[in-house]
Amino acid sequence: MLFSSIIFLFICLPCILLIYYGLCGTRKWKNYFLLCVSLGFYAWGEPKYIVLLLVCILGNYVFGRFAESLPKGSRKVQIMIVAMLVFNLGILGIFKYLGFAVATCNSVLQVDWNVPNVILPIGISFFTFQGISYVMDIYRGKGRALKNVLDVGLYIALFPQLIAGPIVRYETVAEELRERRENVEDFAEGVIRFAEGLGKKVILANNFALVADKAFGLPDGQLSVVFAWLGAISYMLQVYFDFSGYSDMAIGLGRMFGFHFCENFRGPYTAKTISEFWRRWHISLGSWFRDYVYIPLGGSRVAKKNRLICNLLIVWGLTGIWHGANWTFIVWGLYFGLLIMTEKVGGLEKKLTKLPFVGHIYTLLLVLIGWVFFRADSLIQAIQYLKVMFGFEQVTFLGSLANLYLQENFILLIIGAICCLPLKEWVDRYQLTEHTSLQVIYRVGLSIVTVIAVAYLVKGNYNPFIYFNF
Repeated sequence: MLFSSIIFLFICLPCILLIYYGLCGTRKWKNYFLLCVSLGFYAWGEPKYIVLLLVCILGNYVFGRFAESLPKGSRKVQIMIVAMLVFNLGILGIFKYLGFAVATCNSVLQVDWNVPNVILPIGISFFTFQGISYVMDIYRGKGRALKNVLDVGLYIALFPQLIAGPIVRYETVAEELRERRENVEDFAEGVIRFAEGLGKKVILANNFALVADKAFGLPDGQLSVVFAWLGAISYMLQVYFDFSGYSDMAIGLGRMFGFHFCENFRGPYTAKTISEFWRRWHISLGSWFRDYVYIPLGGSRVAKKNRLICNLLIVWGLTGIWHGANWTFIVWGLYFGLLIMTEKVGGLEKKLTKLPFVGHIYTLLLVLIGWVFFRADSLIQAIQYLKVMFGFEQVTFLGSLANLYLQENFILLIIGAICCLPLKEWVDRYQLTEHTSLQVIYRVGLSIVTVIAVAYLVKGNYNPFIYFNF
């Protein structure tokens, strides 16, 4: 079920809120109700994989109890951590990567093994990573093991972030699972945040998707240079408004129920370096890999540059693989790993921060190239698309199709570029009191945006979610 759907907005969410605040008196019953809602929410889209989610919950509950009870540093706890990683990554590997691995072996080894047709469970990359976070945070002393398996279920399956994140670390919400205080201020902020995300998703991301899908779906020879750039820029904006919009809705929903999730985006397209871009983009995933992979490998505090390069490439290779079982994602991850390695090892990051305009252009261009690999169905398509973009193919420069789409979407592109700026932060920074004119204007504008978004949904417009695939 999509957050940006009529059935969720006008039937499910009001009923959930009514029962949560009207009928569930104690914290225990509120948690149980949210767990039932979360499991039902998942079963709505993936009924046959609800058992897999329950197995993940039960397994990590057991591993969490062992992580707290076994002596720190003992061989038993080390074996338990390895077993936990095999359990969670095994689930992820079988359902997400087994078919890709067999197909790759067939191609490389020239064999004909049967490629299993495994349907990818929605949100598997997110709930397995949250299971790892739960056990590791207990092991590191950043949270206590939950004694009730239903509370572990609520943490892993909590419906606002279950399907497409953000990846909520256990240490972030450990206390709020046991004791949280819902209040009117948090609820109001949650509604505002949800409305922001809904507008991003429905009005911007969905319309940019139409342009991007058209450009990347054209047969060879029909794509002009201008339309290639238009398609790439549209996808660049689509993926941002799609995922940041979903994250806003998830954070807003969590706030309505008293949970405070960490931010997942902080104006990534205003970055001046690739390193800064990734400190602002999908923050929950970046911090997860930093704390659970990069730092344990030694991070940047290693004596030899070769080790630093190796650590970066491992992390970014894994980041690419996490996004999908396709060589396009692996190349996309390694591409950014090489860029960050160049910035850190070559000292380019410090130089670019002193030249902000150059840094912005450099970052946007390289990120745009990266998104072509991310969007393309294959490496061949990605390379061919980039050759058209940069004039290495004998194709039309403008073309009638590009001219038509530019005229129809020119205003949308300007609005999209403006909305990539941290407008909300600027409004909050310059407000003197809670009810200043800027704040009032912002909320009135947001109300209008919400009405427009609902009108789009009523019309039944194109409404995909990119990160449901991961």
